[in-house]
Amino acid sequence: MFYDHQQIEKKWQKYWEENQTYKTSNNTDKPKFYVLDMFPYPSGAGLHVGHPLGYIASDIYARYKRHQGFNVLHPVGYDSFGLPAEQYAIQTGQHPAITTEQNINRYEEQLRNIGFSFDWSREVRTSDASYYKWTQWIFIQLYHSWYNKNTDKAEPIDSLIQHFEEKGTEGLNANQNDELNFTAEEWKNASDIDKEDILLNYRLAYRAETTVNWCPALGTVLANDEVKDGKSERGGFPVFQKKMMQWSMRISAYSERLLQGLNTLDWPQPLKDSQEYWIGKSQGAQVQFKVEGHDETVEVFTTRPDTIFGATFMVLAPENPLVETITTDAQKVEVDTYIEETSKKTERDRMSDVKNVSGAFTGSYAINPFSNEKMPIYISDYVLMGYGTGAVMAVPAHDERDHRFAKKFNLEIKKVVETEEDVQEKSFDSKDSVCVNSDFLNGLHYNEAKAKMISEIETKGIGHGTTNYRQRDAIFSRQRYWGEPVPIYYKDGMPYTLPTSALPLELPEVEKYLPTEDGDPPLGNAKEFAWDEANQKVVATDLIDDKTIFPLELSTMPGWAGSSWYFLRYMDPNDEETFVKKELADYWGQVDLYIGGSEHATGHLLYSRFWNMFLKDRGYISHDEPFQKLINQGMILGMSAFVYRIDGTNQYVSKNLAKDYQTQQIHVDVSLLKGTSDELDTEAFKAWRPDYADAEFILEDGKYITDREVEKMSKSKYNVVNPDDICEEYGADGLRLYEMFLGPLEQSKPWNTQGLSGVYGFLKKFWNLYFNGDVFEVSDEEPTKAEYKVLHTLIKKVVYDIENFSFNTSVSSFMIAVNELQKIKCNKRNILEPLAVIISPYAPHICEELWSLLGHGTSIEFERFPALNEDYLVEDEIEYPVSVNGKMKFKISLSAQLSAKEVEDLVISNEKMQQILEGKTPKKIIVVPHRIVNIVI
Repeated sequence: MFYDHQQIEKKWQKYWEENQTYKTSNNTDKPKFYVLDMFPYPSGAGLHVGHPLGYIASDIYARYKRHQGFNVLHPVGYDSFGLPAEQYAIQTGQHPAITTEQNINRYEEQLRNIGFSFDWSREVRTSDASYYKWTQWIFIQLYHSWYNKNTDKAEPIDSLIQHFEEKGTEGLNANQNDELNFTAEEWKNASDIDKEDILLNYRLAYRAETTVNWCPALGTVLANDEVKDGKSERGGFPVFQKKMMQWSMRISAYSERLLQGLNTLDWPQPLKDSQEYWIGKSQGAQVQFKVEGHDETVEVFTTRPDTIFGATFMVLAPENPLVETITTDAQKVEVDTYIEETSKKTERDRMSDVKNVSGAFTGSYAINPFSNEKMPIYISDYVLMGYGTGAVMAVPAHDERDHRFAKKFNLEIKKVVETEEDVQEKSFDSKDSVCVNSDFLNGLHYNEAKAKMISEIETKGIGHGTTNYRQRDAIFSRQRYWGEPVPIYYKDGMPYTLPTSALPLELPEVEKYLPTEDGDPPLGNAKEFAWDEANQKVVATDLIDDKTIFPLELSTMPGWAGSSWYFLRYMDPNDEETFVKKELADYWGQVDLYIGGSEHATGHLLYSRFWNMFLKDRGYISHDEPFQKLINQGMILGMSAFVYRIDGTNQYVSKNLAKDYQTQQIHVDVSLLKGTSDELDTEAFKAWRPDYADAEFILEDGKYITDREVEKMSKSKYNVVNPDDICEEYGADGLRLYEMFLGPLEQSKPWNTQGLSGVYGFLKKFWNLYFNGDVFEVSDEEPTKAEYKVLHTLIKKVVYDIENFSFNTSVSSFMIAVNELQKIKCNKRNILEPLAVIISPYAPHICEELWSLLGHGTSIEFERFPALNEDYLVEDEIEYPVSVNGKMKFKISLSAQLSAKEVEDLVISNEKMQQILEGKTPKKIIVVPHRIVNIVI
């Protein structure tokens, strides 16, 4: 029977949509299971075949859990704020909302074509005002909260104000920017503005001067992960370090909880390691060093206070405020030049560049508080202002980077940890040796020496023991248009939140999407964007009088704001009263399976854990962690095609002749190849772009053969394969099976369209099991034991594979089972009905059609997954090879139930064995049950 995949898939996609087959109920007695994909940013290019890999895997798992009787939440939505739509708006004037809507429509069409079992009724978009109303609401909650270290959680700011009114800062243990000291009386006497200023020091969302990645060409601040090699990832524009007043999120308050929480999660170890490194916990001491000829002191954080006698110079971050104060006139030009150069590097670049050493001498010296020796003070880009104190004491004998720095600038290297190595040539970093050249520390091991030195530091009153974290607060402002407006207005220069009744604060219309002539963000171009405090509404900007009508914040939120809580909104997507009802958050709880890329390790996955913990602290939800199990899917790589252009000409030489010429390798679109071959369609190539119109070709055997190479699939490499084309030719079920068949989910693997024919052949075989010629024919006859064995072998394998996310081996098992059933001409209902259920998570369209033909009036989706019966897997007979003196002589089939002694007796009495023995008695008989019989004569 002809397998018409196009007709079948259109029919069932229409059925699922009309019947809302995958709509999930919140009211059920069933156990819940929450399966989620990291939600996509809808780009203009649409999906290529690499994008659905993780979605297919999560969809198989969601369908499998439905078959097991779970109430499955498997939603979809769009992370729809983003820079690409804004840049397109800048170039064309088209509003980003229009571009985004078009892109989402394209994505949705493609996703529906692949047959995903999403609950489309729960769709969310971060750029919809009904969604970002709640993103703004969460921001307001963060603004009105502080972190109480005594209770180890976020609390309402009112409780902090109450503490100030009763005790001032006495007994306060809070996460803060600066350590403040004042009495209750001083707090009461402070002006309202001063009180607001003090509270900003503690709020979880606060405004302060911060060093940021500033991209003048894009007119915005960029996150570290949006910058590569000193240039913006989008557009490749230069990025500089710059101090600006910015909104920040106090994620640093949660560093220890974020670190400890990793122990409770079933995540890939490399991802946990990334977060652990990013958080960067270290224990040591804060120590103050006096600066010669200045009142200022340099405070450093060191994890190795036991090596302080070996500290021979100091290094400050170029942006450390002390640099300007202590730099001498003679060194000013060199220092200023170095600071300018450093501003072109991002913090991430500075952290990752461990080999190159550079710096500038300030001309000043610090005094080592224990050796009393002078220590020259340098600046260098390897010291970061945001980590520790923005200064390090350098111990070159025992730190590799300090050693390289000392060698470059010819500075003293002093051994203070015992080693046979020559520390003048190579640093020796060990905690297993003892202190030397260290006065009262001599002979002590690391732990003793560290404790003693911290005690001495505290006795001298120059510091204390402390724990430090590399993770810094997250910058929350973006100087862009296409993002969530920050619900803040400014009165007397101080920020105030809008009342929650005024939310959402909607994005205003602007004439242009660039910064204003005064350098304000694009929202500065809005004509209707001021806050009327008296009437509690947004009014015209020209009405601002700073008495009753005030300016609104002109920055927007970063791309990660909306994605930091979207998993909660799916639980209650249409609620207008709250971001999620507590009882629904309690029912759905954590995401049970989260699938997405590893590139989000130190961005989205940290921020969403932070917001989730905060919302739990404030009592809105009950679970600490958002994502219990997480899988990073690998990448599907493209097979790029190249032509060879002879230098200085418009002649193109075929692959195997190119070695005879000086050529340039150029990517060409894989769609210009003939069928699935490597041959270039030369006429299509000439028509592809105007500069190739008069191309000439040097052919081999009358053909132009392209070179091929496996690379990341991307538009710029012209190696993108459109899933629409694959669904058209091989069907969505073919695409789904093939993407799983390519290899283990977590690994990267190359795409090869030719490979689809094998999977498509399997689907046709599977389809024809249910037909006799063109007639649908399924028998109600009881299956044989052999038929049941094929089925239950498959059940056992597929259950194991799905639960271990080994989807590729399941597809192989389907092929083996269908081949075996075809061989024995099985058409029994008791085999073919459960077979359709087993395969349906992978290939839902064909299985729905077969289920319908089998006489069922409802979807296959909620049928129970077939139960394994191990009895069918027990062998009735075993074929024993019989070896005599190590050589296999014959085989004998015996009942699997026989004991070793019974097997021995039957083998010895066998006619063939009697002929071999010729009346002799065997010296030894070894029976390995169910395996082999060995006889020695």
